[in-house]
Amino acid sequence: MNIKFGKITQADFDLSKQKFDTSADAVIIAEVGSTSFEGNAKSSMTMIYTMFRRVKILNRNGFDIASYAIRLYHNNEGDEEKLSDLKASTFNLENGAVVETKLDEKAVFSEHYDKHNDIKKFTIPALQVGSIYDVTYTIKSDFYFNLRSWDFQGEYPRLWSEYVITVPPVFQYMTKIQGDGHFDINTNQQVFQHFTIRQNNGTDADDIYNLSGNSVQHRWVKKNVSPLKIEPYITTLENYISKVSFQLHYIQWTETSERHNQFTTWFVAAEKLLQDDNFGIKLSHDNVWLSDDVKANTEGCKSEEEKIRKIFYFVRNNFSCTDHDDMWARTPLKEVYKKKGGNVAEINLLLTAMLRQAHIFADPVILSTREHGVADQVYPLIDDYNYVICVAYAGSKTFKLDASQPYNGFDHLITDCYNGGGRIVNQEKPFLIDLSPDSLQESRLTTSFIINDEKGYLSGSYKSVLGNEESYELRKEMAKISEKDYFKSIQSKYGNDVSIENTGIDSLKQYEYPVTIHYDFDMKNLLTGDVIYFNPMIAMEDKVNPFKSAERQYPVEMSSKLEATYLLNMDIPKGFQIDELPKSARVAYNGNEGIFEYLIQKNTDNIQMRVHLKLNKAFFPTEEYTTLRDFFGYVVKKENEQIVFKKIP
Repeated sequence: MNIKFGKITQADFDLSKQKFDTSADAVIIAEVGSTSFEGNAKSSMTMIYTMFRRVKILNRNGFDIASYAIRLYHNNEGDEEKLSDLKASTFNLENGAVVETKLDEKAVFSEHYDKHNDIKKFTIPALQVGSIYDVTYTIKSDFYFNLRSWDFQGEYPRLWSEYVITVPPVFQYMTKIQGDGHFDINTNQQVFQHFTIRQNNGTDADDIYNLSGNSVQHRWVKKNVSPLKIEPYITTLENYISKVSFQLHYIQWTETSERHNQFTTWFVAAEKLLQDDNFGIKLSHDNVWLSDDVKANTEGCKSEEEKIRKIFYFVRNNFSCTDHDDMWARTPLKEVYKKKGGNVAEINLLLTAMLRQAHIFADPVILSTREHGVADQVYPLIDDYNYVICVAYAGSKTFKLDASQPYNGFDHLITDCYNGGGRIVNQEKPFLIDLSPDSLQESRLTTSFIINDEKGYLSGSYKSVLGNEESYELRKEMAKISEKDYFKSIQSKYGNDVSIENTGIDSLKQYEYPVTIHYDFDMKNLLTGDVIYFNPMIAMEDKVNPFKSAERQYPVEMSSKLEATYLLNMDIPKGFQIDELPKSARVAYNGNEGIFEYLIQKNTDNIQMRVHLKLNKAFFPTEEYTTLRDFFGYVVKKENEQIVFKKIP
């Protein structure tokens, strides 16, 4: 695509002939990236990454695309990526003329991000609705293990997205294609190149090496790329965007020289993490300052499991988490202990240290949360991870612990942790532990009893025993509101037909147990008129199909397997008879992968009902979406069927 920085005409503002979603907030007219290599004076090569982007702002919500944060990597030896040739200009039409406003270099700010990354930040100037802006920059990097990836898709439509890499024969990268795999242009060719590499010998003359050979140039282009579409029941769209990324495989300077494999193993990665100042080195310290509290919390314990429980409760109840998106302990554990708070890594590394101080076998575990995206399960790509938990061992039992979540029970993890697998950071046994959503079962049991009371009205009781996820979420909610306000919201859903009383919520503070919601109710306002329409699924939430769209772009990813049971035992209202009763039904989903049962029967003066929904998996590929949607459509329709009572003449 022949677009150059700053070359804007009045005609470029007219996109009426282009095909894209005009309801978008902005459109990326073109973005072109490239990575090439050149010899350097460090006996190696430097990567040169360039990026150019042209954007048109369609409405004020599109101003967000004009804020940039460029991450630059640096190591502990003083080597760093360098940003250069940064230019940005905004172009507006004023009285038929194109007016340019350039980015002031003083408006570019530096910010520390973490131990290995700094950020350059800037915002495109003089934006208006209808503005076009260009931005370009170059990054030079000696970290050839970090060949930059390229996203062809994102929040905004893209008319043209292109990435070109030219890799010298020295390096061999493995390429990972994510997304639909379709490209409008996908070419691969050899390009003869010459490289001059210097070795700095201080006061002596530099050694100069010349290297020539066929580099491999790969070009990918996508046209008219639709934006990401947010859909319910998905972990993160980052898992599905169209992108290309790279993993360094090996380095071989000449055809006859030794090949240096770069694929590390989890054994090597675990060793490095355990020696890292911001991770495992904190566990290698004696940490005797913990001994008094460890002794106080474990005194009288009769088993290792009891010790693990007591130490877990101590950390969970006395330390607050300041950041749940970090796998690095940036503060000494002793300071975390004094402040009674830290990020998720610091708190769970502290938990690990206390367990070890009590002579309990315990290890940290790194994982990637659902919101962060799926981590590579084979290669130790540490940047894929953003969360730390602890595993503790007592005999043949293994306990998964997260003391950073104040409402977590012992050996419970929040569902956000179930995103594939976690990696134990143990040099000898860096094993993968299963944290797939399919390994998690969310169950709910609800019972309703309705009788004819002594006054001739319908009254009854309701009880719902929640699953682990619902219990956790309700505990979080109840920390913000009163129990009175909670039941006031339930009463509002019933309206005037039902009045609730004797309300209660059990086990809010007993985190190992499911939360139980219960209350009594009367339906004296229901028995008016000659005909009563009554939905026996009292207070159930599934009134509409959660899958509304006729088509879906991404798989359905539930947070766990699902099981919900509803039981009803109901007296037939005095003076009424059943005119219509829903029919019993049993429907299987995809063989044995799920089932829905709706069983109802009437006796002389009583109705009994059992509704059971169960899904034996949490992940549903895109091709199953229609079947899943139809299944839930049937479930919701059936659960909304009513019993019709008619007054006896």
